[in-house]
Amino acid sequence: MKVGPGGRILIGMLAGVGLGAVLGERVAAVQPLGDLFITLLILAAAPLVFFNLLAGLTSLRDLRTLGRLAGKTVGFFLTTEIVALSLGLGAMALLRPGVGLRLTETVTETETVSGAVGEAPSVGAVLLDMIPTNVVRAFAEGNVVQIVILALMLGIATMALGDGPRARLATLFEDLAGLFRRLVHMVLWVAPVGIGALVAVTVGRYGTDLIGPTARFLAGVWGAQIVIVTGYMLLLRFFSDYRPARFLRATGSLWATTAATTSSLASLSVGLETAGRLDLPRRVYSFVLPLGAQLNKDGTSVMLAAVLLFTAQAAGVTFSPADFVTILLLGMLLSHGTGGVPGGGFVVALIYVQALNLPIEVAAIVGGIYRLVDMSNTTVNIMGDMVGAALVARSEAGRA
Repeated sequence: MKVGPGGRILIGMLAGVGLGAVLGERVAAVQPLGDLFITLLILAAAPLVFFNLLAGLTSLRDLRTLGRLAGKTVGFFLTTEIVALSLGLGAMALLRPGVGLRLTETVTETETVSGAVGEAPSVGAVLLDMIPTNVVRAFAEGNVVQIVILALMLGIATMALGDGPRARLATLFEDLAGLFRRLVHMVLWVAPVGIGALVAVTVGRYGTDLIGPTARFLAGVWGAQIVIVTGYMLLLRFFSDYRPARFLRATGSLWATTAATTSSLASLSVGLETAGRLDLPRRVYSFVLPLGAQLNKDGTSVMLAAVLLFTAQAAGVTFSPADFVTILLLGMLLSHGTGGVPGGGFVVALIYVQALNLPIEVAAIVGGIYRLVDMSNTTVNIMGDMVGAALVARSEAGRA
């Protein structure tokens, strides 16, 4: 019986669980195998996003179609993000993991944060940072939003060319996109080993950390994110061409990648390849998925709101109804700056707590289990992108 890619990855994950359970923290020796897998995916991500998006844009007839796609995509992302932040706050208000936390006994030297961790960016700074000042740097740093902006500008310029040059460039972009999709396909052959190593390290490291307040915190975050995933499945059921069971089966290897790598950027490579196998229109998913990698952070938004209220509860701080408006707006702004790399969301969580004058030493407690939080963050983030692409594709059916 032939085992498909999803089956091989599942075998790798199960082997990793067993290895981590047996060796405990000694299993850290296999970490380089997992890191190599993440590095290879990130290597392919930037050029794949760039040429896939250009290939999709050159298939559009006019700028009106592009504007329609952008409006639907951003509208979906902003709506779900507000819901995610609200769910994160609600879960912490219900479980109250920070209430009664004794700071002097809980915050150890390794969990203390000294100095400022950064500051909340202004809207203007966020917008300016979206424009690439150096093309090479944008690719070197894997800055997805800058790569998307550059591709959009070149795509629009290509649409303004005559039929001859436009057709030649469209063929070139399509061929280059196919080349990098093939590279991702090659990388996925080593996915069982890379993902297995990452799972083994996670199991070996966190076997004893799920105790007390952190366990209730983790339960609250995961519970809120399960509600979001349930909402995604309902949207697929009633407003797309996909049924939840079929969608989850077809995308199984993607969720294994998101949970193991905890990197939206690394997972984006697999997401684009998966969208092609789902027969989503290229002009839709090549636009929605890269944009979602930067703008859609539903899983991260749950975590940010949860860390904030957890810290406030431990510090004995209460918020007024008016404060929650500020909390939601600042959370939406900060969630877009997490960078799509492992651990990026935790730094932003500390900035979020600091911006509201709460003790970041309390928030640092979450750092001990952040890898477990980040696994679900990344999975929900990417799932929101894929669901958004499916919904936009349905709404665009029959349009040129």
